[in-house]
Amino acid sequence: MKFVKIFLIIIFFNFNALSSKEFILVQSTTSTRDSGFYDYLIPKFTEKYGFDIRVVAVGTGQALKNAKKCDADVLIVHDKKSEEKFVNEGFGLFRSEFMFNDYVLIGPKNDPAKTKIDNSIKIALKKIVNSKSLFISRGDDSGTYKKELSIWNALGRMPDVKNDKWYLSVGQGMGGALNIAVNKNAYIISDRGTWINFNNKREHEILVSNEPLLLNHYGVIPINPSKCPNTKSKLTKIFVDWLISKSTKKIINNFKVNNKQLFFSTVIK
Repeated sequence: MKFVKIFLIIIFFNFNALSSKEFILVQSTTSTRDSGFYDYLIPKFTEKYGFDIRVVAVGTGQALKNAKKCDADVLIVHDKKSEEKFVNEGFGLFRSEFMFNDYVLIGPKNDPAKTKIDNSIKIALKKIVNSKSLFISRGDDSGTYKKELSIWNALGRMPDVKNDKWYLSVGQGMGGALNIAVNKNAYIISDRGTWINFNNKREHEILVSNEPLLLNHYGVIPINPSKCPNTKSKLTKIFVDWLISKSTKKIINNFKVNNKQLFFSTVIK
């Protein structure tokens, strides 16, 4: 009986030690999670500074909404226009652009719409429209969906979900939307990092890439304590300063999947 009491006391103290460990909460885009980036990055930080980084990965739009409700200490997202609006409204202290990669058009290797020939995302989407080839849209409030909409807007041809039967808006995260595209032999716009780390490629491949319209910039935004008094500003500053430091730039650049670099550090802004 005495042994059982001692054992329970040990469990109690261990549980309290775990539950009381300091942490900050990051509201984040899904692409940084789905690519495996956080699994690679966060242990390097926690080993050095001793407190945890807990990540809630949702679409960029939802991450911004969550942060406005003070359910965050810091944001890592990828829609510059929305991020700047968030800061201008006083919810964020500043936005620092710390890395980038790009979006890519994914589709079947046989490429029924012949999108690969020109390596232009605008021409590719026009060909998809004209051929009525199946296209999967995330249809959520993510940075990827916002990028897709910006390209349709530039074309002056916004698909109609009700009438354009070739255009499917699925309301899924990047991984789920990619699975649908692969299963339906359809086209889709994805961030490169998630696609490289995606295991269900089958007969799909990158068809359009490496053009300015498809650049994808990531920003980090500490939450303003005047809006959210309970935000952990001191710990957040440690994390943000580390994330945008020269030493971490090297860590970001060294992250690879299948020997391919997924993100590229950028000049601090």
